[in-house]
Amino acid sequence: MLQQIEGSRAVALGVALCRPEVICAYPITPQTHIVEALGEMVKKGELENCEYINVESEFAALSVSIGASAAGARSYTATASQGLLYMAEAVYNAAGLGLPIVMTIGNRAIGAPINIWNDHSDSMALRDAGWIQLYAETNQEALDLHIQAFRLAEALSCPVMVCVDGFILTHAYERIEVPDAKAVDEFLPPFEPVQVLDCDDPVSIGAMVGPEAFMEVKYLQHHKQIRALELIPAIADEFSKKFGRQSGGLVKPYRIEDAETIVVALGSVNGTIKDVVDEMRREGHLIGSLAIASFRPFPLKEARSALEKAKRVVVIEKSLSVGLGGPLSDGVRKSLSGIAMKGHTVIAGLGGRAITGKSLKDLFLKAERNELELLNFLDLDWKIVNQQIDRERETRRSGPIAENILKSIGTVASRIA
Repeated sequence: MLQQIEGSRAVALGVALCRPEVICAYPITPQTHIVEALGEMVKKGELENCEYINVESEFAALSVSIGASAAGARSYTATASQGLLYMAEAVYNAAGLGLPIVMTIGNRAIGAPINIWNDHSDSMALRDAGWIQLYAETNQEALDLHIQAFRLAEALSCPVMVCVDGFILTHAYERIEVPDAKAVDEFLPPFEPVQVLDCDDPVSIGAMVGPEAFMEVKYLQHHKQIRALELIPAIADEFSKKFGRQSGGLVKPYRIEDAETIVVALGSVNGTIKDVVDEMRREGHLIGSLAIASFRPFPLKEARSALEKAKRVVVIEKSLSVGLGGPLSDGVRKSLSGIAMKGHTVIAGLGGRAITGKSLKDLFLKAERNELELLNFLDLDWKIVNQQIDRERETRRSGPIAENILKSIGTVASRIA
């Protein structure tokens, strides 16, 4: 059924269709509307046989989810930004214990300085914790990916993050096709845990493991992710046949068949990139794009196949690996190992800065003229940056960087030494 609804509400409806038995809720912008909507459904009886648990922190939210999953319940939670960092210990524990929890990340920048707007700093910070990471391009895909995520998590007994761009998707209203509950029940079977705490058959979960076995345990986490490279596209294909639309998978190529320049990105920015690709195609430029839908596991083989014939690859990153570049670029470079090609990393949209079609087009034209550096910062105000660098060079007590920058651009009144 088509509904004009907010992205967060679409995610909540998708999660509810999966019939979770335990939802652990702690609010943090921009995911709060998701757990609020689920709470309303539970209270009204629209979501039956579900225990909705309000907890005192993000760490508690995932800790309770771990306990619920270990007890055999289909479990769900959501978080963002500092909330994800606060639960970091539990994030690693959930993966190490092999518990099939699904968690929405309403992607948001990490401070300091404080920022509530969208980039991918939060999920990238925990990219190696052992969770599968799926990135939604649209709100329709955000809903669809949650249904697939429960199926994937329970098939592998492995936790899954569904990453949804904060505000850009979570707070945007779009027309969404909400699946029929009966069809979702047919696609997603009842949860049958691989491991479960059972008083009649007691076992230990989370035992102490020393050097004699720890490496083998960690390898088996890796093995699950490698298996996911086959399961993710298989589940996406089955979803497409069942519901009549393609969502998810590993990669999503767009107009790459004869492309000399291919742009690679995660999440909602791919929509803007496609618009620019279409405009430039009309002007005769051979350009295409590749959306990475599964960041963990990273689809090395599929990325290589899509990119290997291009002359240059431009990777748009909404996260900065300070001192190096971008985490998405690392996967792209590994996928192209041994292939001589111009590769460029572009850091863009940090802290919610707009990534405009005009800026992207100018960027892609520079790439076509071979004028890009290896590492680039889209729409960075070099005047302000250099002003702060000069200030630090000239004055020992130069003051806090964030406040100085705000003063320089006239946003707030702040002391500059």
